[in-house]
Amino acid sequence: MIILQETAASQTLRIIPREYAITTTYNVNITSDSENKNIYSAAYTNQFTVDRYWYNVPASIPNLEQDNFYTLIITDAATKEVFRGRIFCTNQTLSDYSVNQGEYTTTTSTNEFLFYEA
Repeated sequence: MIILQETAASQTLRIIPREYAITTTYNVNITSDSENKNIYSAAYTNQFTVDRYWYNVPASIPNLEQDNFYTLIITDAATKEVFRGRIFCTNQTLSDYSVNQGEYTTTTSTNEFLFYEA
């Protein structure tokens, strides 16, 4: 899953494609899971870079909303699907992101187990 922030600033999408064949143009489509509508479509020409197994894509996606899930579909110029994945949008800093931030509390236990003989 890709984690992005609710900002119009450029962010990097790091994906592992289905096959490694760099073409010049890729189409990026993002669909809101809650509204089931396309919120972002763009064609990227010569903007994908390769870092070992990853493709890095700089993207400015202005319509993301915090605490929502999105479906990301990337196709090549021949409309062959290169990547399909999910995006989660949050305003937490990505370096210490936690799904349970501010919600999870720990409980203490004495861990006493009783065994009975039959």
